[in-house]
Amino acid sequence: MSDSNIFVTLVNAHLTIGGQAITWREIVGNAFGLASAIGGMRRKVWAWPVGIIGNALLFTVFFAVGFTGHGQEKLYGQAGRQVFFILTSIYGWWLWQRTKNRSTDPDAPAVQPRWATARERLGYVLVWAAGVLVCQWIFRTIGVDYWHPPEFYWWADAWIFVGSMLATYAMARGWTDFWLMWLAVDIVGVPELIYFKFYPSAVLYLVYAGFVVWGFFVWWRASREEQPVLQPAGQV
Repeated sequence: MSDSNIFVTLVNAHLTIGGQAITWREIVGNAFGLASAIGGMRRKVWAWPVGIIGNALLFTVFFAVGFTGHGQEKLYGQAGRQVFFILTSIYGWWLWQRTKNRSTDPDAPAVQPRWATARERLGYVLVWAAGVLVCQWIFRTIGVDYWHPPEFYWWADAWIFVGSMLATYAMARGWTDFWLMWLAVDIVGVPELIYFKFYPSAVLYLVYAGFVVWGFFVWWRASREEQPVLQPAGQV
């Protein structure tokens, strides 16, 4: 078997559940995503590179680059955010590793949780609102000639795209707010994924929702109980 045939076989490997083909890329990519979320809750630096692997796999799923089991559907917001996840994760990886390197305690977490300031919170709310307006227009402009999604798709995908970017950035900065931002993304993301039959991702989002609530209380407790011995992420 040629190398190209091996590649195609690996890419097209899937399970069929209820008559629906589900690629292993989607399953494995989401598994890496969940592992990254666990690492993030524990404030471990390894959460970032693990998440990058999952993002790369999920990009190939949502963009439907010629070998997806989902035919013509291209979820631009879901696919595009994987690219920005990777870029933001590189930033978060560097930021957490820098803070970790500055700590004299090898067992210390890589970030000190804190709430965003009023100014920071106003900033990300305005960016989210403006980003949704701009991104839904961009997604409509790009469009797909042979696929005509329902109206809600453009707004939902823009909400997910912008919210995911902001949540990842907030995590890198150590803002406890990022857990609540993820809940806002999940509320829209789960129905969209179910509608377009991306069932493994929809199930994982539901798992995330419960996990996010747990993670929020873990970080909230840490922000109240831990002494600020670590330099806040992103500050010199």
